[in-house]
Amino acid sequence: MSNWLFPGSPSLRDLTNKRVFANQWRNNGPIITECLVLICIVVWALEIITRFLFPQLFSIIASNGTLVPLLVPYRPWILVTSMFLHQPGIFHILFNMLALWSVGPVLERMMGHWQFLALYMLSGIGGNTFLVLLGRIMNTQASWLSGAYGASGAIFGLFAALLVVYRRLGQDISSMIVLMAINFALPIIVPNIAWQAHVGGFIFGGLYVWLLTSGIPQLRQYSFAKRAWIYGIALAVVIVAALVWSFAMLY
Repeated sequence: MSNWLFPGSPSLRDLTNKRVFANQWRNNGPIITECLVLICIVVWALEIITRFLFPQLFSIIASNGTLVPLLVPYRPWILVTSMFLHQPGIFHILFNMLALWSVGPVLERMMGHWQFLALYMLSGIGGNTFLVLLGRIMNTQASWLSGAYGASGAIFGLFAALLVVYRRLGQDISSMIVLMAINFALPIIVPNIAWQAHVGGFIFGGLYVWLLTSGIPQLRQYSFAKRAWIYGIALAVVIVAALVWSFAMLY
């Protein structure tokens, strides 16, 4: 199914071949994607084990890793750790990892390992920041204290990035649009989904890749890697500024 939605995605058989795996880094194979999937699965397994065998430890992990907008100034790491936590059930982690596996290898091959990692982290942190920003704008108890976690914000950023690239290349994006529409509609059907992080991740991921592919004309003379650094730092500054503004009036 991934080859139908996202042409060029490697098969599982390719990725388990030792010779193919040895050439992945040199050929921009999905090394970073594999690491991200592995980290998410390991953390999810740790959640499962501690929930049933060490509930106090599970409570510590959940409370110190989940994104709660009001706690960001005291626990800034939750902007990152929440991206790797998932519900103890199977469907949350399964859906997110299948989505990451579908789009990650394609983008990593196009962008390079570190640029792809920058896209993923900017999308995830940007999505979480958007949730915090809306919490400040709405300024209600629910908007400040609702917990959120999962890789969805980062994955929506990957969706947006691939949409920008495929659109620029003139490829058929109808299947992607259908898939994204379904995902954006999920919060209407399924309760307790942090749609704010989805929207924020989509915005930051799409903007980052749009800047890389189009962006400021004066910067096109620089290499792709250098432009990735420039635009990545610029978006990071935007994220910090949004967070500072969100909490400036509260403390």
